[in-house]
Amino acid sequence: MARYTEARCRQCRREGQKLFLKGDRCTTKKCAMDRYPAPPGQHGLSRKKPSEHQLQLREKQKVKRMYGVLEKQFRAYYTEAARRKGVTGVNMLMLLEKRLDNVVYRMGIAPSRAQARQLVNHGHFLVNGKAVNIPSYSLKLGDSVSVKPVKRGNEFFKELKDAKVQPPKWLTFDTSSFEGKVILAPEREDISMNINEQSIVELYSK
Repeated sequence: MARYTEARCRQCRREGQKLFLKGDRCTTKKCAMDRYPAPPGQHGLSRKKPSEHQLQLREKQKVKRMYGVLEKQFRAYYTEAARRKGVTGVNMLMLLEKRLDNVVYRMGIAPSRAQARQLVNHGHFLVNGKAVNIPSYSLKLGDSVSVKPVKRGNEFFKELKDAKVQPPKWLTFDTSSFEGKVILAPEREDISMNINEQSIVELYSK
């Protein structure tokens, strides 16, 4: 599978806001967005006012990079969201929120979605007691996510034990038992990032 191998901070600078792609580093003075918030490239500061199409494209790229999905996957989420009842843009974000790698990140187990995806790929988790190593696996209301017992001795999870985590209201996670659960359906207000999902819908509906 293709993946981005360049500096992740360039992606935040290109989109003009923190996407929290590097976990805790994004909250320190080392964050590139704080040190040099201009778009990357020689002419980053001198770019002209973007067109409506460019703004829509940037919004799409921002959300893709935030959740770490490729164009084909992202388009599939949009198609599924458009098929469902309700607001297409919100449906799409909710589908992305229910990905297993995002849930692991939102539970506070991993400091970034990229690390959560790596942990899932390496087979560290059980969903409803069964091993799942697919980051895009979609969770449903009532599903439980837990760290495999044989993996809990891993140095990464030792640091997590009894730590204070604050997952969003639709999730729970107990650091003493290494188990969490989807207790509610995610809602649009649960996403605090600045996202204009309607721009993405307008881009794809042309």
